[in-house]
Amino acid sequence: MWFRQLLSSLLLTVVVAIVVGIAYPLSLYGIGQVAFKSKADGSLVSRGGQPVGSTLLGQNFTDNNGNALAQYFQPRPSSAGTSGYDASASGASNLGPGDPRLVGFIPGFNSVGLDGASTATNPFGTPADPYCVPTDTSGNPVTSPRSGQQYAKDSDGHYSCYSGTIPQRAIAYRSLNNLPADAAVPVDAVTGSGSGLDPQISVANAQLQAPRVAQARHLLLRDVTEMIAGNTTDRYWGFLGEKGVNVLALNLALDGRQGRP
Repeated sequence: MWFRQLLSSLLLTVVVAIVVGIAYPLSLYGIGQVAFKSKADGSLVSRGGQPVGSTLLGQNFTDNNGNALAQYFQPRPSSAGTSGYDASASGASNLGPGDPRLVGFIPGFNSVGLDGASTATNPFGTPADPYCVPTDTSGNPVTSPRSGQQYAKDSDGHYSCYSGTIPQRAIAYRSLNNLPADAAVPVDAVTGSGSGLDPQISVANAQLQAPRVAQARHLLLRDVTEMIAGNTTDRYWGFLGEKGVNVLALNLALDGRQGRP
């Protein structure tokens, strides 16, 4: 009796393994290759026979030192991996709305003094960034100061501010795009997506970057603006979310266009 039960169990295990572990995955793979080949293969984009990215995943457009390349549109910030846009480390910063590493030290809200106690002012504020979160000598943000804490300072004597805060990202964005110090900045230019891999930016973000890109590539601003429109996707089903601009597609389109002499 026990032998028959054992044999039945073994046969059932083999059948289930074949159906679930082999037949089902192969059928899904086959359907994907026939009906949605591009998406099933990762929506890869190739130039000169070499893959340069995916329309589904964002990527950085920086030099070897991590500096933004002026001739390319830049994606939104990313917390995926050490340098951002690491598909193997997809995720957000998961910082709360009051975390100084995200919003900075807001006077009277989450600001602290040199001793770490709550204070109505931000003693680390600088002329450029009143919400400055200082860094230690290794570049790490200091959110809980203590007696004897060592801080990094700039050549002008002001505290070196943690670059990951929204105020610092806004300052960097304005500087990169030659915007006035009080210019409004789109929210997607200073915050990351939940996955850290979002391939799109808002239309407003792209339009603010357009003059810089046009100048760097010796193109007419009108031409760059038209290319933004040509690489803008509509809302899902016409009403969900907002319109977006695929950064990779736009930058590749720019690479294929001859600039003015």
